[in-house]
Amino acid sequence: MSNKKQQTQQEQHVGTAVTGVEAFLQKYQKHILNAILAILVIIVAIFAINRWYLSPQKAEAKAQMYTAERLFRANDFETALNGDGNIMGFAQIIDKYGKKGGSSVYMYAGISALQLGKNEEAVSYLKKYSGKDEILKARALCCMGDAYANLGETQKSFDTYKKAAAVAENSYAAQYLMKAAIMAEELGKNDEALKLYKDIQIKYPQSYEGYEVNKYISRIENK
Repeated sequence: MSNKKQQTQQEQHVGTAVTGVEAFLQKYQKHILNAILAILVIIVAIFAINRWYLSPQKAEAKAQMYTAERLFRANDFETALNGDGNIMGFAQIIDKYGKKGGSSVYMYAGISALQLGKNEEAVSYLKKYSGKDEILKARALCCMGDAYANLGETQKSFDTYKKAAAVAENSYAAQYLMKAAIMAEELGKNDEALKLYKDIQIKYPQSYEGYEVNKYISRIENK
């Protein structure tokens, strides 16, 4: 087949394809325009919601969080959690704004509830904390473990302390390992407790728990 004939056939194929596209566009022009319009409406709606609703809501939530955090740092956990009628506590902030002021609102609320002896409430809040910071994530898990321990749910407490220790290898992990080991002993899992104590001895010898752990190891080994 000559090059000229091949070129002619290719041009015919291209022409046929173009004609097909034109026919399709003409046939479905109204539907295509409606679809484009719908997409534009959605984009504008999303922009409007973010600009005039979500952004102000986030600003309001953060402003309310500032006062509640100040009370939290002053150890006024009751007012920090529940407010006093004039200012909003973390519980009201969550009810009104969710996590628009930041996921930390759940951690603050959980720790406040824990300090007030409201352990089930503390667990409920702490489960909703989803921050990425490793130190805070581990801290939230540790506090949840404390709440479970207060509720007498020793197995859950043990499991949660272990999760806290596994978040990151730092000096805080020694504390979480110690708590997990104590829970293991309460569960009668002395071998598991001994392993956790030795993990502290090996990984975190310079921590407070590292200085104290030998007596716990000796107690189990001498049983």
